[in-house]
Amino acid sequence: MTVLHLIVARARNGVIGKDGKLPWHLPEDLKHFKEVTLGKPVIMGRKTWESLPKALPGRLNIVITRQADYVAEGATVVSSVDEALEVTKDAEDVFVIGGSEIYRQTIDHVSVVHVTVVNTDFEGDAFFVALNEADWVLEKVTSYPATESRPYEFSIYRYTREGKK
Repeated sequence: MTVLHLIVARARNGVIGKDGKLPWHLPEDLKHFKEVTLGKPVIMGRKTWESLPKALPGRLNIVITRQADYVAEGATVVSSVDEALEVTKDAEDVFVIGGSEIYRQTIDHVSVVHVTVVNTDFEGDAFFVALNEADWVLEKVTSYPATESRPYEFSIYRYTREGKK
């Protein structure tokens, strides 16, 4: 059975993006993202796809869009979350990587959430849906203090849905 994961980095105030980009640069978080998603299918919306320089290597990239003639070089294009889940039904683990609308559409199907919380507020135009904490069990936290080269303190949390693993 496929385990659907959601992975997101958000600011303290819920911001996940501004003008199609992350409002911060955290190499440790990017490394974590690569480590957990490498070799696994990743599902994203068109705007997230367009924010990337190219297809994420070593992963089946699936782009959800309502644009019937949309072409995404190096990715599989589908028209709905259900279609994306059908394409990935034989995978052991699948990751939803954004953006806001795709997170909203998939959260009820997700069993594991990986959320990086940047302990700062940012201005933005894309936000992460709040998790209903009663539905989730915190399994792991890894914290990173602010440093001279990294002005933001942040933590990476891993949650599993209550009763699912």
